Amino acid sequence: MGETMADPAVRRRRTTVRALVGAATACAAAVPVGHWAAHPGGLLALARTFDHPLLFGWLFLAALTAALIVGFRHAAVRVVVSVLAAAAVLFGGPVSLLLAQSAFTTTLQDAPAPGRPDRHLVVEEGADLIDPFWQVYVDEGTGLTTRRWQVAHFNGDDPANALEEAAWAGPDRIRLVTDDGDGERHTYVIDLSPVTGEPSRTLSRG
Repeated sequence: MGETMADPAVRRRRTTVRALVGAATACAAAVPVGHWAAHPGGLLALARTFDHPLLFGWLFLAALTAALIVGFRHAAVRVVVSVLAAAAVLFGGPVSLLLAQSAFTTTLQDAPAPGRPDRHLVVEEGADLIDPFWQVYVDEGTGLTTRRWQVAHFNGDDPANALEEAAWAGPDRIRLVTDDGDGERHTYVIDLSPVTGEPSRTLSRG
């Protein structure tokens, strides 16, 4: 006998497919939310939660693949979907790992501004394949309303861009110092908006 809509197995399969499609849709929606939250002055909590395009991309692929395998009874369709998914993992996996490596950073500094406990100077260090890099931010606000502004980016592919010091020069001013290791130092001063914490400029070296 063929399956009918009243068959419990059919109902379970349809419910599973709907859940998987819903999960894939949620993953797809998370990417633009994360991109929006990661823009200068965006909400830090949202960015930390949703600004992971590689992760949500792979979860989307997994949920969609599972939905197609569960939803189609024909073995040929399941085989084709499985082969395509395996090929995506085989070729896209190594690239994703390389891209993800540069996304991992370590917080070196998180210092409140003088007289401004709601304003923090944050320095993060990571590695782009081999060369180190440093990101400098100002976090403005507290709790879920904290907004992050990027102040500077230093790429260590050139030793002269090595960040030596990041410090407050006042509640609305940041001093950044680079050192190439041979005694050549450069100092950069960046002013912040007293109200929003937005930097007057974004410094990029390297």
